[in-house]
Amino acid sequence: MKSFIAIDVETAHFEPSSICSIGAVKVVEGVIVDRKYSLVCPEPNYYAYRCQCVHGLGDKDTFDAPSFGRVWEQWQPWLEGFRLIAHNAAFDSKCIKSACRIYGLAEPENWGCTLKAARRKIPRYALPSKSLDSLCDFFGIKLENHHNALDDAEACAKLAVILIDL
Repeated sequence: MKSFIAIDVETAHFEPSSICSIGAVKVVEGVIVDRKYSLVCPEPNYYAYRCQCVHGLGDKDTFDAPSFGRVWEQWQPWLEGFRLIAHNAAFDSKCIKSACRIYGLAEPENWGCTLKAARRKIPRYALPSKSLDSLCDFFGIKLENHHNALDDAEACAKLAVILIDL
């Protein structure tokens, strides 16, 4: 059974806790059944120009957004019982765990990674880059707005169905 939640975060700067948007896609038995997205007021609350250039978000987008703690608590019933999958889970898990520590929330522990799966299953000569957008091109997965947390989470969900034996 392929049931999991693919998740992606974007950060305001280089502090892992500075999540400014989060997207998640729930997959049940290999089928996308639900999606969630939220802008987040980053902690600490400032933006690095380089990060803004990547995802296009800034203070004007998140000045009245909820905190990560509020979003994560609201999402808990929806997340409960599902394994989290991310593309480069080392990054997303570090950010989510760091933000959870700041807000005194339990840190999710059960992670899967489409980047690691791709590195194991696709030879380097067949596809040198295992970036999310390269893998989407390789598998014919539509990725409309790369670095939008929800679009990246959906692309990750589709890759996970292909690459990860759950």
